Amino acid sequence: MTFDTQIILEQLPAIIRGAGVTIAIWIFGTVAAGLLGFVVAVARRYGGLALDRALGVIVGILRGTPFLIQIFLLYYGGPFIGLSLDPVPAGLLGLSIYGAAYFSEIFRSGFAAVPKGHIEAAECVGLSQAQIIRRILLPEMTMLVLPPFVNMAVILMKETAILSIITVPELTLTVSAIGSQQYAFVESLFLLALFYWALVEITGKVGHLAETKLSRFRFFNV
Repeated sequence: MTFDTQIILEQLPAIIRGAGVTIAIWIFGTVAAGLLGFVVAVARRYGGLALDRALGVIVGILRGTPFLIQIFLLYYGGPFIGLSLDPVPAGLLGLSIYGAAYFSEIFRSGFAAVPKGHIEAAECVGLSQAQIIRRILLPEMTMLVLPPFVNMAVILMKETAILSIITVPELTLTVSAIGSQQYAFVESLFLLALFYWALVEITGKVGHLAETKLSRFRFFNV
């Protein structure tokens, strides 16, 4: 048995399209998850005990169940409650909700890690809650949560492979079809592994660069 690169070259247009879908869903899903997770974290911090507990239960359920089951329920179970989505919107929505549960905990931890003295000093000089969030919590929290945020983004990148089970035309589905049609399972799976490895490395480098650039904002004065 030989490693046939010609098969990969012949299928390159389809592979590029699949890679593009994977990257697009990952980027949009991560951004949406981050924004939703931040809203949940703020709501749990300032929305009162009842809202905190209600959102805590939802976050616990999402974090305690596999993404595979969640995407199955969303795509195949959604029509039973009137939510009928095409594969790509369903995959994007599922990835966003799943990631938001984890991002909310990352942001909550970041808020909690900001020294209380900084917040008390801001309150003493008369800053409002909105000003404290914008001028104290957000800048300091950003440095604290950046590493786990990047790590979670990498996890969501890998989770995009699961979307192939609902026929999202991303790279995993594309190379799986090529492997089945051309009997080139080794070549297709090697390409898939190489793609994800390269994307993880690039993401790590970008995250490290961002952390370096933001390091000068590590300490703040009110």
